[in-house]
Amino acid sequence: MSEALPTSQLGDLATITMGQSPNSATVNGAGSGLPFLQGCAEFGARFPQPRFHCSPPLRVAKSGSILISVRAPVGTTNRADQDYCIGRGLGAVLAKPGVVDDVFLLHAIEANLEFLHQRSQGSTFLAIGSKELFSLPVPAPEFAVQRRIAEILSTLDEAIEQTESLIAKHQQIKAGLMHDLFTRGVTSDGHLRPTRKQAHDLYKESPLGWIPKVWDVVLLSSLAQFITSGSRGWAEYYNEIGPLFLRIGNLTREHINFRWDSIARVSLPKFTEGQRTAVIPEDILISITADLGIIAVANESLGEAYVNQHIALVRPVPNGLSSRFLGHFLTTTVVQSQFVRLNDSGAKAGLNLPAVGKILVVRPQDDSESTQMASMIDSCDFNIESHKVELAKLHQQKHGLMHDLLTGKVRVLK
Repeated sequence: MSEALPTSQLGDLATITMGQSPNSATVNGAGSGLPFLQGCAEFGARFPQPRFHCSPPLRVAKSGSILISVRAPVGTTNRADQDYCIGRGLGAVLAKPGVVDDVFLLHAIEANLEFLHQRSQGSTFLAIGSKELFSLPVPAPEFAVQRRIAEILSTLDEAIEQTESLIAKHQQIKAGLMHDLFTRGVTSDGHLRPTRKQAHDLYKESPLGWIPKVWDVVLLSSLAQFITSGSRGWAEYYNEIGPLFLRIGNLTREHINFRWDSIARVSLPKFTEGQRTAVIPEDILISITADLGIIAVANESLGEAYVNQHIALVRPVPNGLSSRFLGHFLTTTVVQSQFVRLNDSGAKAGLNLPAVGKILVVRPQDDSESTQMASMIDSCDFNIESHKVELAKLHQQKHGLMHDLLTGKVRVLK
């Protein structure tokens, strides 16, 4: 039968330094003094990426310290890869040599952040002080056991970092591919056209910049059977079962597929407005309030679904341009800048439906070209999402393993 690991207060295992805001006159962008961190805004995946320096520094986080945010958001961590001047938004935790392993200590802190979250409640501005940080309970097994636990968890951390790097790499590949595809297109054999520098005669100027001569620039409304938006009267029809009710939260800027971490359902209203806002495969959904121009494209697997008033529903002309090509093109900078210019509601972002129809898009004369281009981008998205699924599994595995190892549920040998 497993036994709980012994625990200690964080202040008994480490030296804790609370940050203090320096005089603004001592903060500079010229690289004088120590790199300065006011809070966690400049935290990276593992180490900070500071923009400013401070001379002279007031409070210093020594190299090797665990940096922890003590003001909203409380509990975000990073490692100090060098000495830093820290402001009042941070605390620095430096493991006492021979008492606690520094890598183990980072995992032990992260495993019990709920302790700090609970103690940051009750005020307008979430924050903790030195008392709460000092009293944070952390497991404190023998040093050799700490090192072994750190080694096990570090192996997972390495796998997580490698997967994150793969995702970043594929995102860069996708960005480069989309730029090339939407400025050069592809030939019938699936290869990019020569660049404008290599074959100037293949290109022409357009309102959207230089494009292949065999492309046109047209209004989005010319490619759509109709453009509509959802009804405002759906709130009373929310239900635990029934068709999907798609909102802006179901759209994402990462790709043109849907996100499902927040799902709403409705019982179908018995009026024609309901049918008017029904989504069918190949429909393009565009956010038209708040965060303008987020795009999604419906596919066969979506099933019965409806949209609310914050989404414009664009239904491409049958047998026309690929809806996924249009969806991908609508995410490009050249189109997103149009959403900004077309905003018709002043301070509060919003577009009316005629404005959506005025969006300029490119139209390759050969529909097979647009289909081929969309397929190439979809392949990139598939690779990225596959790696994200793997990353989520690794995080879940680490979370479970941290719980088992740091509670003593699973014992490790020295």
